[in-house]
Amino acid sequence: MVSRKMKILVVDDEEAMRAVLEIRLAEWGYDVRLAGDGLEAEEQVQAYDPDIVISDVVMPEISGLDLLRSLKADRPERPVVLVTAQGSIDLAVEAMKQGAQDFVTKPLDYAKLKSILEATENDIELRRKSQRLISQLDQGTYGDFVGASKAIREVYSLIERLSSTDASAIITGESGTGKELAARTLHKLSSRAAGPFIAINAAAIPEGLMESEILGHEKGAFTGAAGTRQGCFELANRGTLFLDEIAEMPIVLQPKLLRVIEDRRVRRVGGSHEFSVDVRVVAATNRDPMAAVGEGRLREDLYYRLNVFTVALPALRDRRSDIPLLAQYFIRNYNRKHNTHVEGLREEAMDLLKSYPWPGNVRELNNVMERAVILARNNWIEVIHLPAYVLHPQAGSATKIVLPVGVTAADAEKELILRTLQSAGNNKAEAARQLGLDVKTIRNKLKAYGLE
Repeated sequence: MVSRKMKILVVDDEEAMRAVLEIRLAEWGYDVRLAGDGLEAEEQVQAYDPDIVISDVVMPEISGLDLLRSLKADRPERPVVLVTAQGSIDLAVEAMKQGAQDFVTKPLDYAKLKSILEATENDIELRRKSQRLISQLDQGTYGDFVGASKAIREVYSLIERLSSTDASAIITGESGTGKELAARTLHKLSSRAAGPFIAINAAAIPEGLMESEILGHEKGAFTGAAGTRQGCFELANRGTLFLDEIAEMPIVLQPKLLRVIEDRRVRRVGGSHEFSVDVRVVAATNRDPMAAVGEGRLREDLYYRLNVFTVALPALRDRRSDIPLLAQYFIRNYNRKHNTHVEGLREEAMDLLKSYPWPGNVRELNNVMERAVILARNNWIEVIHLPAYVLHPQAGSATKIVLPVGVTAADAEKELILRTLQSAGNNKAEAARQLGLDVKTIRNKLKAYGLE
């Protein structure tokens, strides 16, 4: 959508042609200025700074071709549409090789001209969007993402390309790298931005409730179904559905999910009829998707249906140059949240952040910075405001477990599971992946410990 009237400069030595174009362009919603020759056009360009120039080719003193060269030398991205008589088409074609946007012939085909201008408008808006994105990247930010490293810029570029399509995608990356953030950014930049963004975590929903969560259910469909409930596909209609930890979804439900994605039709649990949905599906996993297929956790047909594109998010240890910018970003946010006035980190504290391996990635850094801001309160974050495991990562509880001689195997297993969960930011699916266990096993163990 165009945010303001496009400014068009019309250049033609025929007064009647200028008048007709002025009327037409104004009717189409453009802001119009006129010039009777190339010299006047150059003056108008400096004063008016038009978005688009429409110029006749054959004019006295300065021809349309000369004007084109002058305009392109001044601002190469400014579109120039040429108007030419039938006898000068070859000249117009040559001018296009030199950078003209397009050309129309006399007598004017106004439908064609309008079509050319609409396409040119779109190009201008896309260029402005691209320039805004480049500006954000130069500042180290892209939407809610923060960073300017090569690794994260490649992610930005892929998300931008994906945003202009409606294709499904799988976002991969370790726990805490920002998979949901990537999905939300993709949604916000897409044509579905005005629609809903619905996120569910397949690892966090009990297996018995998963089908109802996905498809919805009718009243009385099962014990406890006191009323009709919409599933996530209905809730995400005309928007985006984000399926996190897709490799943890029960294998028996995956064919039903595949059918809904392919047919775009949903039947609620206990329902008797189907209805259409219009949903873009973006999935995510912290596992290697092909490994999950090989292990029988993810159906191959579902994987290939979702994996039109893969967005691989880098671990924070692979984009360490972004840590100072991320840290300052979190400081600013938590100053606002906690009414503190922290300016930044001391050099020694920053060096520790940059050298720490960050097993929990950006999520872990976020938590560390909130703690540090609260402890520092004002001015600067010192080394003493950082957690002990960041100060001594080799000896810290996040990376090493020391057990006394004689501990039982059950207690050792419990300690290992709980410490791994802590390191994974309480993400059961990530802890299961690190331990080589099924996420259901983690849930059952926690239930046995009285901690679920």
